[in-house]
Amino acid sequence: MNDAYAPTPEDRFTFGLWTVGNPGADPFGPAVRPKQDPCEIVRKLGEIGAWGVNLHDNDLVPFDATPTERDRIVSEFKKACEESGIQVPMATTNLFSHPIFKDGAFTSNNPQVRAFAIRKTMDAIDLGVELGAKNYVFWGGREGTEVEACRDPRTAIQRIREGMNFLCEYVIDQKYDLKFALEAKPNEPRGDIYFPTTGHMLHFIETLQHSEMVGVNPEVAHETMAGLSFVHGVGQAMEAGKLFHIDLNSQKIGRYDQDFRFGAEDPKQAFHLVRLLEGTADGDRWEGSRHFDAHAYRTEDLDGVWEFARGCMRTYKILKEKAIAFDSDPEVQQLIAEIHDPEIDPLIKKYSRDHVKKLRALHLDADLLGSIGLGWERLDQLVIEHLLGSR
Repeated sequence: MNDAYAPTPEDRFTFGLWTVGNPGADPFGPAVRPKQDPCEIVRKLGEIGAWGVNLHDNDLVPFDATPTERDRIVSEFKKACEESGIQVPMATTNLFSHPIFKDGAFTSNNPQVRAFAIRKTMDAIDLGVELGAKNYVFWGGREGTEVEACRDPRTAIQRIREGMNFLCEYVIDQKYDLKFALEAKPNEPRGDIYFPTTGHMLHFIETLQHSEMVGVNPEVAHETMAGLSFVHGVGQAMEAGKLFHIDLNSQKIGRYDQDFRFGAEDPKQAFHLVRLLEGTADGDRWEGSRHFDAHAYRTEDLDGVWEFARGCMRTYKILKEKAIAFDSDPEVQQLIAEIHDPEIDPLIKKYSRDHVKKLRALHLDADLLGSIGLGWERLDQLVIEHLLGSR
């Protein structure tokens, strides 16, 4: 492999224990790979050049572990991270696997279930902070419905708000240096999940008591499943200052949540996403970690799993190189150069009665403006040529 694409700590590439540790089971068949020990996963991530590892609470500590077992497991894991130079930048809670969460965690109609979810999350937050996490992700995998009559959606929203407000207060009271990131998904495993898109999450965040400590964790597959532009969703989050974490993978539109290797199905979208994150076009580079929430194909053995992990990082670095070349291309720069009009620009950027008067007095020829070609066909062809390596 080309050493230019070898990962370095500066790339801030991370994987979840649940990603490279996925044994390949699906609804139609059992596991095809052996279960891997979390400490061994960390050591292997260090060997292949990853920067960090992320985890759900039960990826590391079994659901029914005793306090003594929990402390031993965590101690061994911390030692493995230190020896491998691996960070733990993000943690989250599994609020979807156990039968208690079959009809939601924070949204359940049963207050005992909601209390259990809050308590489990507090314990998992403690674990994440102990391991060094600065971001904490919330994916409401079971927060949804198949039977719409089971609850008023407004009640569900209120319950999630109460849960998030409670947990924000907990973090503040414990004096933890931790921010929350909310992850949207339209469906699966529920028929419909509350807050199905990043836009829904961004609005909801503004209703929280401590909205300043809550952002979003968009995922490629989750937005693409619904046929949405992931690049636009991430751009909205960045513009709002709310991109706290990101999940990178690949997905075919309209399919189940596939979680393929980054760039495997959508190199053009992945290219524009990398341009956005790296700031090669115009904006600032996003300084967060690049987390791969993806799985190796079920066809793979353990060697294939680590080939998958290398591929995610390698593809990102290739696309970064392509993005830099594309945005340095003089023809590209000419095509996308911003048009400035010193007479008009001030009038349309800020309202005043004087600006209204001047705008109404302008001669703007709609037919002439509508007849001007923009060159986007050529621009898009240049994207393809850079991606295919012919330019």
